[in-house]
Amino acid sequence: MQNIAQPLPFLDRLPERRPKAACTLGIIGGGQLAKMIAQSALQFGCEVIVLERNDHSPAASLAREKVIGDWDNPETLLVLGTMVDVVTLENEFVDADSLAALEKFGYPLWPTAGTIRIVQDKLLQKEALAKAGLPVPGFKSVLDQAAITEAAKEFGWPMVLKKRRNGYDGKGNFTLRSAADIEPAWKQLGGDTNALYVEAFCPFTLELAIMITRSRTGETASYPLVETIQHDHICHVVKAPASVSPEITTCAVEIARKAVETVGGVGTIGVELFLTKDGKVLINEMAPRVHNSGHYTIEGCVCSQFENHVRAVLGWPLGSTAMRAPAAVMINLLGAAKGSGAPLGISKALAVPGAHVHVYGKAVSAPGRKMGHVTALGETMEQALSTAQRAADLIRFGGEA
Repeated sequence: MQNIAQPLPFLDRLPERRPKAACTLGIIGGGQLAKMIAQSALQFGCEVIVLERNDHSPAASLAREKVIGDWDNPETLLVLGTMVDVVTLENEFVDADSLAALEKFGYPLWPTAGTIRIVQDKLLQKEALAKAGLPVPGFKSVLDQAAITEAAKEFGWPMVLKKRRNGYDGKGNFTLRSAADIEPAWKQLGGDTNALYVEAFCPFTLELAIMITRSRTGETASYPLVETIQHDHICHVVKAPASVSPEITTCAVEIARKAVETVGGVGTIGVELFLTKDGKVLINEMAPRVHNSGHYTIEGCVCSQFENHVRAVLGWPLGSTAMRAPAAVMINLLGAAKGSGAPLGISKALAVPGAHVHVYGKAVSAPGRKMGHVTALGETMEQALSTAQRAADLIRFGGEA
């Protein structure tokens, strides 16, 4: 890691700041989340500059300019900083020490490097939440396989072994059913080179999620609590609002708000939750960014999670999170096979009344890769689910039609 404590010689070579619009927003990462943030920024007359490692990201077509380079390199981040008014992120995988360079040299970054440092390391995240008195499953750091055996004496079987960094959509997790799973799990997760920790298994009845938007001014807005349906650790369906009691909803909102405040989150933050059989709500994980479980808000809420994220990082008033209909359902469109990212069957899906189809524009499909989503609103959850499912079933990514 380059030492950023001393003046950096390359700073003399950086271009002068040159925002051309009411505001220029820099986004680190160019995937579908960046694309949907950019769409919201553009509606306010903002311009967008995207930093990505390649020239073919989904957000690239919406950006005024692109910075191509390594987002873990402080020099690359500082080049982006000179070109924009505010920097934000679409993912939590950027090295926090590198992000600190932006703040050191006076470039506004939301969420901050400090927030990213806590949340991107799942063990640090759990420690911060537990210290704040928030409910989380039991957890322990494990430095070797023997430590997993010791943890089992406290937590019992099953347990979940996790990477502390860079895990998502189930990548970086391994459910341990017995001591026989320890060695293969350690090998699969690269325990000799990756920092790992273990969590007590949570026998949940529902997986829930909520988006909280917190502005740099301190204003906070909560979206409806939703139910997420996962298959193979990947979210397939989101139902809004979740069919739980008002008491559980209130509890979940309070827990999520406090969690976001605990890590100093700014922008739209995703909080994933477990609901247990006895009605307890536990925090599973946080994501310091807009989140897949909030995509339904584009059509389903007065102000989407993406629009409110833009408002929050720019310090503008937050919009209403009220739903536009009694129910909304979002279904992820996942790659079925390796192949082109072009959607097959989209014309048939667009003929389904009430279905809102989003295709992310990824060049290549792969099994389980998130390629788009479909949202539908309804007077009932059954109506919304039926409409969204009809359209989603007609679209395929990868392979033959």
